Amino acid sequence: MNKLELFYGWTIGITMSILGCFLFVTFFTDFDFKTGIQILKAEGKLGKLITIGTILDLVAFAVLLKLNKETMARGVILAVICIAIFTIFA
Repeated sequence: MNKLELFYGWTIGITMSILGCFLFVTFFTDFDFKTGIQILKAEGKLGKLITIGTILDLVAFAVLLKLNKETMARGVILAVICIAIFTIFA
């Protein structure tokens, strides 16, 4: 297993999650990104936002599997696991 490809997959997973959170806050709330994060954190809904943001990881996972990049797809799954652990303890 190539550790560099695993790291690339992890980076893709984290990036897609941040992008998903950004898109959700931008399109479905009346706030900008920074204010939306602060308000959702104050309301105790930050974990739900992070969970919604990881939906784009499904797309990245499917594309990587389609391109036969199994190690990078494992990295995306590792990123989702890291995000889940962060969500539990945050």
